[in-house]
Amino acid sequence: MLISGFTIIRNAVENDYPVVEAIRSILPVVDEMIVLVGDSADDTEALIQSIGSSKIKIHHSKWDMSLRSGGKVLAVETDKAAELICPESDWAFYIQADEVVHEQYHAAILKACKDHLEDKRVEGLLFDYVHFYGTYDYVGDSRKWYHKEVRIIRNDRSIKAYMDAQGFRKEGRPLKVKSANASVYHYGWVKSPMQMMKKQKNVSTYWLNDEQMKKVMADPEEWDFEAYDSLERFRGTHPQVMRERIQRKNWHLELDIAKKKFSLKQKALYFFEKLTGIRPFDFRNYRLIR
Repeated sequence: MLISGFTIIRNAVENDYPVVEAIRSILPVVDEMIVLVGDSADDTEALIQSIGSSKIKIHHSKWDMSLRSGGKVLAVETDKAAELICPESDWAFYIQADEVVHEQYHAAILKACKDHLEDKRVEGLLFDYVHFYGTYDYVGDSRKWYHKEVRIIRNDRSIKAYMDAQGFRKEGRPLKVKSANASVYHYGWVKSPMQMMKKQKNVSTYWLNDEQMKKVMADPEEWDFEAYDSLERFRGTHPQVMRERIQRKNWHLELDIAKKKFSLKQKALYFFEKLTGIRPFDFRNYRLIR
C-alpha cells in the first residue's frame, strides 16, 4: 500500500502559515510528499526545503489570480498538485497549509487506509475537525465551523477539489467515504491580531473582486477576535510538531467562553447538538458508508 501526501502553498512566510508543521505532521504516514509552491514574494520555497525530508518533492506553479471568485484558484492549484502524485499510489493525503495532524492519530489513519484498500466503494476517508481560534487555548464549537471533511482520497484523476478546495467531489457528486477515526487540527485563526488582519487582507485576493478588496484594505490594522459566536477551552494536547510554534506565541487573549451570540434557531440547534451529539441540517460534502 502506497500513500502520497500533497499540498499547495504560496507566500507562507508573509502570511505566517504553519505549513512546515502541516507537512511534518503527515510525513510519517506518507511515502512521498508533493508540495506545489506558487509564485511567492517571500522565501516560501526555502522554508519548505528547510524540512529536509527526502520524501518531499517540490514543484512550481504560477497562480491565475483571475480565478478569484469563490476561491476557485485554490481548487485549481490543488488539482494540479494531485496530478503530480505517483501513479502507483493507492491513496492521496491532502493537507492544507494551516492544518496539522496529531501524531496520536497516525496508527488509526494507516489502519483505515489498509482496512478500506480493497473496498472500491470507499472513495475517501473522513476526518473530524478541531478549529482553534485566537490562541491555542480556544476552539470554535458552533455550527459555523465545519466539523468533518475528506482529507484522504483515492488516487483517482476523476476526483477533483470542490469550490475553494475545502473538500472533493467525483464527477460532480460527493465522495462515498468511511471514517479515518482521526482529527485535523485547524490553526488558521490563531495569529496575533495584527498578523491575523494582515493575512486576511492578503488571502482576500483569492475570493474578492477589486471593489470588494478596496473595502477590505480599508479595515483596521488589527483583527477583532471578539467577533465570535461561541467558544470552548481546549482540553487536549497539541501535536508535537506545533510545540516550538506555540512557545513562540507573543500575544495574549482572554476570551469569554460563557458568551454566546446566537439567533433563537441557532441556539436551539447548538444545545441540541451538545446534548445528543447530532448535528441536524448540516451541509455534508460527502456520503458516509455505513
